[in-house]
Amino acid sequence: MPESAILKLLRGAGLLFTGLFSGFLLAVLVLETSLRGYDAAVYTQVRQVELDSLDTLASVTLIPALICTAILGVFTIRARGNDRWLVLAALVMLALVFVTSLTVNVPINGDQADWSVQAPPSDWASVRDRWQLAHAIRTVAAVLAFCSLTAAALIRMAWRRTGVGAGRISNGNQRAAS
Repeated sequence: MPESAILKLLRGAGLLFTGLFSGFLLAVLVLETSLRGYDAAVYTQVRQVELDSLDTLASVTLIPALICTAILGVFTIRARGNDRWLVLAALVMLALVFVTSLTVNVPINGDQADWSVQAPPSDWASVRDRWQLAHAIRTVAAVLAFCSLTAAALIRMAWRRTGVGAGRISNGNQRAAS
């Protein structure tokens, strides 16, 4: 049975939002890594500039990525396609990103927004290190989620072209899964 237009849209939207979110996290990781060579005042000032709008960007990309992937996960489990494990892996990775963000990064962001550029707290480096470690974890998880969704989409495309790959295989017979 051919994949419905709604599933194609969900798959595309999930890929789009997960890809945008992963790219955003990678860019922030590069910026944060380059900040390690600077003092507390420079770090604080750049973080406050980051916090001006980047939390909004994270929300408008992560939340739709999670929603699309969760709905897609429900459909792929029901269809029993071979791509379901990749979609579920992506969902688990995005959930890890969400939990890490809520428990580590967002609270630190809130604290850092109130830091004084002229007098950052004495423990600024340990706070930075904790934030950056959590950010590295969520960046890897987001990239893995994007790779999993990409692999699932490629399997689905190959199956549509050849009838092999995303369909359920039982007793050596191939049956289509929508």
